[in-house]
Amino acid sequence: MDAPTTPAISVHDLVVGFGDKIVLDHLSLDVRRGEVLGLVGASGGGKSVLMRTILGLLPKTSGRIDILGADRDAISPEAMRTVERRWGVLFQQGALFSALTVCQNVEFPMREYLDLPDRLRTEVALTKLGMVGLSPDDAEKYPAELSGGMTKRVALARALALEPDIVFLDEPTSGLDPIAAGAFDALIKTLQKTLGLTVFMATHDLDSLEAVCDRIAALADGRIVALGPMATMLACEHPWVKAYFGGKRARAGGPQPSPEQP
Repeated sequence: MDAPTTPAISVHDLVVGFGDKIVLDHLSLDVRRGEVLGLVGASGGGKSVLMRTILGLLPKTSGRIDILGADRDAISPEAMRTVERRWGVLFQQGALFSALTVCQNVEFPMREYLDLPDRLRTEVALTKLGMVGLSPDDAEKYPAELSGGMTKRVALARALALEPDIVFLDEPTSGLDPIAAGAFDALIKTLQKTLGLTVFMATHDLDSLEAVCDRIAALADGRIVALGPMATMLACEHPWVKAYFGGKRARAGGPQPSPEQP
């Protein structure tokens, strides 16, 4: 089911709509194992719809979705649950449970899926928090006590709780100031390299696309209209892609070196 040469995620001829409105119109996209793929598109253009449909949170009208070699429509609910343990999700606003501490939030997936002693589960949660740059003191805080950047880091630690193969990030730098966003980009890239993750990231942040992503998929008119590195985006003649990457609000002079480059 899970050959190493198959894409981590394969979407073929996907159609998703709400009533008479078609949002994704026969969309196809492969995400390679071990890459960071950035998904970019207009606000309301279907980025989150695509991610949520892949995750099974929204129904599709037609098409096929394979995740880690498993066809969502062909395997049993029990087998799909096993596949679901192999991914983690960071939702746009963090989606932390307000009544739980930071540590309890990170422990939550382990409580659901793993039969671990309480002490070991807490130790694993503290390890995950350390991986995203948070301290044991932070573990006892509640979400209301966190800054925006800390909230994102806790949500990322929770996404990593089950040692996933794939991490889904929905607008991970949304709402962060440029310094916090740059630090979060660097964290994602470091964790991806260290853990060998496949990262599927929906974002509108041009700096994130340049600093973090191996490839970019541009979504317009309900389909992927351009796919490749930043150079492909800059050379694309599709009107929306051209306006987004070459318009007045794009960075002057084109892409700049990432913070990791000299």
